[in-house]
Amino acid sequence: MAGETPSPSPLVSPQGAAYELREVPSWAPVTWLVRGWDDLRAAPLASLFYGLAFAGMGWALLGLYDFAYQYVSTLAGAFLLGAPFLATGLYSLSRDREAGRRPSLATSVVAWRENAGGLGVYVLVITVIFLVWARASLVTFALFSTGAMPDLKNFLAKAFSFGNIEFVLVWFAAGALFATIVFAVSVVSVPMMLDRGNDAVSAAILSVQVLGRNPGAMLVWAALIVGLTALGLATFLVGLVVTMPVIGHATWHAYRDCVGWEDRPF
Repeated sequence: MAGETPSPSPLVSPQGAAYELREVPSWAPVTWLVRGWDDLRAAPLASLFYGLAFAGMGWALLGLYDFAYQYVSTLAGAFLLGAPFLATGLYSLSRDREAGRRPSLATSVVAWRENAGGLGVYVLVITVIFLVWARASLVTFALFSTGAMPDLKNFLAKAFSFGNIEFVLVWFAAGALFATIVFAVSVVSVPMMLDRGNDAVSAAILSVQVLGRNPGAMLVWAALIVGLTALGLATFLVGLVVTMPVIGHATWHAYRDCVGWEDRPF
């Protein structure tokens, strides 16, 4: 009819199924974490395998770059921003449990093969964002630092002093900007690519739509992710063994709550 605003064309999966965006309450992320914990308890060995992988990579980064802190910060940032891809196996475990199948570590570690093309493009995009963030991080350091490069311990003591508040504010503002971009395009995109076989672009569009439809819940979800990650880091990465699998499983449930498909109601 004249004067009506046409509705956007629905996103479809390669199987031809259209999706429906759902609104969820702001406290929904708490239930996602509860379900994620249940998934971990249902498949503890497989889930903790991924947790150990996350923590092990963190320990390796700290050990390798203890005296080159500027690379620690950027590489650690890339590691955390790329976590949705690394957690593909966790999504697979949650999907199998939801479908009534027995979660299998052997199956989950090769789950990426189900959509290698889409996941590959996603990794490429994350890598580009990481490289831009790495450059921005080094430029920020160059603008605000004087003297030789200190080690990680001395850097932290210097950076988080009142005398360097400008550096701290600028560095964290830049990091927050890049983290927000990645969160927006990846909050549910990787679970969708695994579940429906969509390409990275359409999955990223869906992820942004989910964020726009549920800003309150997504803000709470982002805060919980940051909080649980910080808890893991505060325990010399030991806590990541548990917190990262729970976040990964919970992300699957976030996707399933926020997106419904006409060929598979939830």
